[in-house]
Amino acid sequence: QVQLVESGGGLVQAGGSLRLSCAASGRTFSSYAMGWFRQAPGEARQFVASISATGGRTSYTDSVKGRFTISRDNAKNTVYLQMNSLKPEDTAVYYCAASGDGSNWRLGQGTQVTVSS
Repeated sequence: QVQLVESGGGLVQAGGSLRLSCAASGRTFSSYAMGWFRQAPGEARQFVASISATGGRTSYTDSVKGRFTISRDNAKNTVYLQMNSLKPEDTAVYYCAASGDGSNWRLGQGTQVTVSS
């Protein structure tokens, strides 16, 4: 099974940017769709973005469209989430995720993103 390790979280002021990275183990990274989810305190986990195995198709939740960009480098077994124009409501633990079938996701341990107003 693929193992996922996130990095790049931290504290940023509103309007700032962060780039999250997710390093995946295993030789079959390029066969997985990859995604990002987030969970704020007291709230349910929420889908943020996904990218197809080849990188040719991406999807975003409405609240991040135009601000966040998901990308992947299959040669480096890494997926990224570039987050611009951050808002306090983006504060959450962000989880990298992998899916072999597009429906079931395996999540990493998460990285905290805090946006101050």
